[in-house]
Amino acid sequence: MATLILAPGRERSVLRRHPWIFAGSVDRLEGRARPGDTVLVQTQGGRALGRAAFSPASQIRARMWTFGDESIDDAFFRRTVVRAVAQRRDLPELAREFGPDGGIRLLHGESDGLPGVIADRYGDVIVLQITSAGGEKWRASIADALTRATGIGRIYERSDSDVRALEGLEPRTGWLAGDGEMPRPVIDEFGVRIEVDVAGGHKTGFYLDQRDNRRLCGELARDRRVLNCFCYTGGFSLHALAGGAAEVLSIDSSGPALDMARRNLAHNPQLDAARAHWLEADVFQHLRALRAEGRKFDLIVLDPPKFAPSAAHAKSAARAYKDINLLGFRLLSPGGLLMTYSCSGGVDAGFFQGIVADAAGDAGVSARVLRRLSAGADHAVGLAFPEGEYLKGLLVRAE
Repeated sequence: MATLILAPGRERSVLRRHPWIFAGSVDRLEGRARPGDTVLVQTQGGRALGRAAFSPASQIRARMWTFGDESIDDAFFRRTVVRAVAQRRDLPELAREFGPDGGIRLLHGESDGLPGVIADRYGDVIVLQITSAGGEKWRASIADALTRATGIGRIYERSDSDVRALEGLEPRTGWLAGDGEMPRPVIDEFGVRIEVDVAGGHKTGFYLDQRDNRRLCGELARDRRVLNCFCYTGGFSLHALAGGAAEVLSIDSSGPALDMARRNLAHNPQLDAARAHWLEADVFQHLRALRAEGRKFDLIVLDPPKFAPSAAHAKSAARAYKDINLLGFRLLSPGGLLMTYSCSGGVDAGFFQGIVADAAGDAGVSARVLRRLSAGADHAVGLAFPEGEYLKGLLVRAE
């Protein structure tokens, strides 16, 4: 096993159990290691800090598998996956998601001790996404561990994220275990049925991280006029309808996503389809048009795509977040509610709240934060890895 020697004084983050070692923290590599190989991590003085996956192509030069002296082998991945799944099974609020039509994140990367490894379960299909060289090396072992831990033998790989290029990895998709037609499972989310495009949808097919926030939207929607921006396949919209919204206008720039949203509405015949309106348009432009028309809404959902993938993009992202929130505030009726989100890792919660506050000020409204919103318990964040808390949201009341 090769040894990665840290530069003098650069061991502090590893001692605090942060899993990333950046290139600038590395002094040298003693021995030879290929991408994904396990290396021993040591201080300049020879103190062993743990074992990591080596990634020579990435600015994150190594990702910690363990902060002890465990062997990194098939048994390690079986233990780690079993622990992650068991921790979710033990939470009462997630118990229903282990049913035949549930949807749940089983592995949440670094926060579960598996850097660059995501696994989501949709009914009888697990979708695995690998974005790290270490995860790529051990993909077969991880897939086997998932089957052992869950009893599910159908695993579809969606390792097609752009960030794989930063690790020197090519995109990879297709069946890892099991086979058959491209899966389109239909999950049940608090009584709302949603079809998931495993092979072609965003991320692993759906945004499981917003599950609890979609339910909250439904609880708030009764008799309200709802505007859902960047609606994708209609999750927030369906919950608003289920909650008794007077009407729901849903906007997205993707025609195929809206087609699936309409199919999702059809999966829920108990909902009043006459109250749902779907619009293919650029959200920024159409919100300006709605303002020119004098339209007002009682509940607005702003769930835009990632504007800042890293802190280097935060300044430009701030302008986009402020613009969209300013438009939202101007379309709210007095006493209206705004559910606004950022999924950008480069924008932290305090910065995001400041952006929303500036937008409210420019709109000339007084606003209060009623609730801070985040991902569900299946997306738990490692205490030493704040980067894992990418989803930030606010429920705001404007006067």
